Amino acid sequence: MKSPFPGMDPYIEACQLWAEFHDDLIAEMVRALRAVLPQRYLARPRKRSYIAFVETEQKRRRPFVPDISLTGPRGPKKSADKPGSLGGGAATKASEPVALRAFIEEDFEEKFIDIYESGPERRLVTSIEVLSPSNKKRRSRGWKKYLRKRQALLLGKANLVEIDLLRGGDRMPMHDPLPDSPYYVLVAREDEAPLCHVWPGLFDQPLPVVPVPLAKPDADLSLPLQALIEAVYEGGRYHEEIDYSRPPTPPLTPEEAAWLERRLHDESTAPQPPPAPKRRPRRRE
Repeated sequence: MKSPFPGMDPYIEACQLWAEFHDDLIAEMVRALRAVLPQRYLARPRKRSYIAFVETEQKRRRPFVPDISLTGPRGPKKSADKPGSLGGGAATKASEPVALRAFIEEDFEEKFIDIYESGPERRLVTSIEVLSPSNKKRRSRGWKKYLRKRQALLLGKANLVEIDLLRGGDRMPMHDPLPDSPYYVLVAREDEAPLCHVWPGLFDQPLPVVPVPLAKPDADLSLPLQALIEAVYEGGRYHEEIDYSRPPTPPLTPEEAAWLERRLHDESTAPQPPPAPKRRPRRRE
């Protein structure tokens, strides 16, 4: 089943499905690139790993993930309890627990794609980034680590393709304002940096075909972003986990919400194709 959105589906972000969708999309992009890359290039998935503290709110409605450690904050040592006490101290009754918040450490992995020129030096040509929520939280470790890489590429170290399919969070810093649209695609060419070309992205219109620069004189590749997103959505059966009757977070504008309501109504009332006839098993002679 397809998403009701012709462009990016904001409910993937709203329903806490982004991590799985992101990894599926990166894998689909790698397959698409490898099918058209000239012989002298390699496309490789890569990842950044780091540990960061997360807020309690960020842990809600998320599936259990291994490799998460819970640690308590270190504080000054308490003086020994008085004789006859049970460790609670004079001001606290043993029958009354105290509510405390623990720090939560989580291992983060952010996947991206690097395109190299094959050979002994294996020179980086282009890096493709699909931003994660951790990249869009200002002053976080994810923000800082990606920003360092981004700045190096914008100095002309290699080509950069930056794809932002998230409505929440803070956008990457730019000298000129980014398009007033929920999403965008940015392409910074090595020989034109820091000049960038930016395409707006919407959810009521198909996302753009993304040009992926290679080393000169090779022509750009064309990455059909919308087709790849639709393939991931259908293959992962994301519609089974999304309730489109509930308002998403961040919320839609009144105009966007009205558009979605009309879209869902049109789809629910559209005639459905008849089921395929069942094939009868052949009788053995």
